[in-house]
Amino acid sequence: MLRKLRVVAAAATFTLITLYFLDFAGWLPESFHGLVSIQFLPAVLSLSLVTLAGLILATLLFGRIYCSVVCPTGIFQDIVNRIAGRLQKKRKRFAFAPAKTILRWSVLGVVVVTYLFGLTVVLSLLDPYGAYGRLVSNVFSPVYMAGNNLLEAIFTKFDNYTFYRTEVAVVSPLAFIVALATFGIIGFLAWKHGRSYCNTICPVGTLLGFLSKYALFKIRIDKNNCNGCGVCASKCKASCIDRKTHTVDYSRCIACFDCLDNCRQQAIQFSSTASKAAVPLAVKKGGIPQTVPTSSQPAPCSPPETAGVSESPDRSRRQFLGTLLATAALLPEAFARKQEELLSGRKGYKRQHPLCPPGAVSPEHLLKHCTACHLCIAKCPSHVLKPAVTEYGLGGVMQPVMYFDRGFCNFDCTVCSDVCPNGAIHPLTVEQKHLTQVGRVVFIKEDCIVYADETSCGACSEHCPTQAVTMIPYKEGLTIPSIDPDICVGCGGCEYVCPARPFRAIHVEGNPVQQQAKPFERSGGSDIKIDDFGF
Repeated sequence: MLRKLRVVAAAATFTLITLYFLDFAGWLPESFHGLVSIQFLPAVLSLSLVTLAGLILATLLFGRIYCSVVCPTGIFQDIVNRIAGRLQKKRKRFAFAPAKTILRWSVLGVVVVTYLFGLTVVLSLLDPYGAYGRLVSNVFSPVYMAGNNLLEAIFTKFDNYTFYRTEVAVVSPLAFIVALATFGIIGFLAWKHGRSYCNTICPVGTLLGFLSKYALFKIRIDKNNCNGCGVCASKCKASCIDRKTHTVDYSRCIACFDCLDNCRQQAIQFSSTASKAAVPLAVKKGGIPQTVPTSSQPAPCSPPETAGVSESPDRSRRQFLGTLLATAALLPEAFARKQEELLSGRKGYKRQHPLCPPGAVSPEHLLKHCTACHLCIAKCPSHVLKPAVTEYGLGGVMQPVMYFDRGFCNFDCTVCSDVCPNGAIHPLTVEQKHLTQVGRVVFIKEDCIVYADETSCGACSEHCPTQAVTMIPYKEGLTIPSIDPDICVGCGGCEYVCPARPFRAIHVEGNPVQQQAKPFERSGGSDIKIDDFGF
C-alpha cells in the first residue's frame, strides 16, 4: 500500500513539474509554482524557513521521502530504471554495495567550498532540481514544441485551431550541451545502477541521508520472520539492504518501499520501533544453520566501507576548460561581428554590464541564489531571458541574462519574479516593476538611420513605455531620438525594434545594481498596447 501511494504521489509531482516547465501557453495556474518552491536547495538559498523546516521534519519522521516523492531528478531516475527493467531480457536485480561515504562527503565539501568562494556553477550543476529544470527547458522543450507544431498542422487542415504554431529553437547551445550531458550521465547511472547518483554525487541526497539516520519511521527487518532469501536486497535500487547482516543503511534508503511489496515473509516493516526478537534466528547458508544474535535495538546501519577518495578536479583546470569552451562558443559570433564592422565602417556597441532580470538586484545577488534551473527562461513570454555564457564570468555560466534580439521585456510582466523559487529574483508587483531600472538607454547617433541615411523613423520612441526616448526636430522635416536615461527602466523595446543594421543605434546598458527609475508622467492620449514591431 505504501509503495502504491508513493508511486501515485511521485507520478503526480513529476508530471506537474514537467508540464509547468513546458507550458509555454500559460494554461497551467500559477499555483503549480508551489511544486518548485518546496525543492530543497531553492528553499535553502531563498531562506524559506517554513519550507525548510517542513522538509527537515518530514525527513526526521519518514526518512528520505523527499527523494522519492518530491525531487524530480530522483523520480526521473526511477522512470529510467523502470524502463530498463522492462526492456532488458534478463530480470534486473540489485545487490548490496558498500557506502561510498568519502566520495559523498567530498563532493558535498567541494560544493560548499566553491559556493563560498563565489564559484556557484558547481552547485548549479549538481543541484538535482536545477539539473532537471535545465533538462526540461533545453532538451524536452524543443521536442514538445515541435510536437505542438505538428498537431497544429494536422488540426488546422480540419479547420480546428486549438493549437497555434510556436517557434522551435535551442535557446543556448552551451545550455543544451550541458543538459544533454546531464541526461546522459544520470540516465546511464539510473539504467545500470538505480539510485547510485543520489547516493554518490547528489549533495542534497548526502545531507538528507545524514538526517534520515535519525528518522522515527524506518524500514526495519523482523528477524523472527526473515528467512534470508535476499529478495528485498535484489529489489533495492539504493543497494542499501545487506541480507547477510539483516541491516539497512538508512543514509542511503530513499523510502521507495519496493522491499515492502516484495517480501513474501512479511519480515519488513516501515515502523517507528524495531521488532523484538526473543529467539536467535537461524539463517541457512550452504545448508548449515548459522546463529544470528538477537538484539532489542533497532537494526543498525551497515558499517560504511570507505571507497577511494575522489579527487576534486584542479581548480585551474576547471577555469581553463570553462574559458576554452566559452571562447569556442563565442568565436563565430565575434568573427561575424568583426566582418560587419569592416564592411559597414561602423562600430557596434558593446555592453559593459550584463542585464539581470528585473528583481535580481545585481549579478552578485543573482550568483549567490540562482541554481540555473531555467524556469524563468522557460516561462518568459517575451523570450528575452537566455542562459549566460561569459556575461557573469565563469561562476555565472547558464544563469539568466537579458537580450533583446527576440523580443523585449513587457512593461507589465512580472512572470520571472513570480516563478523564481530560489529568491534570486525578488517578487515584484506591477507597480514596482514599472520603476525597477535594470539598465539605462544609450543612443549612438552615428548608427541611426535618421542621421546616416536621412530616413524618417521613430520606432524606438513609439515602443518606449516611459517616454525615455522621444523624437525631437532634426532637419528638413525629420525627427531624431532624444533620450532621458533617468526615467528609462531598461525594457529593451527601443533596442528590439531599432531597424538600423548591422548595428542597432539604440541600446540598453545594464546597471551594476538595479536602481529605481524616476517616476514619469504619461502624455495625453490613449494608451497603446505594445506587442509587436513598430512598423
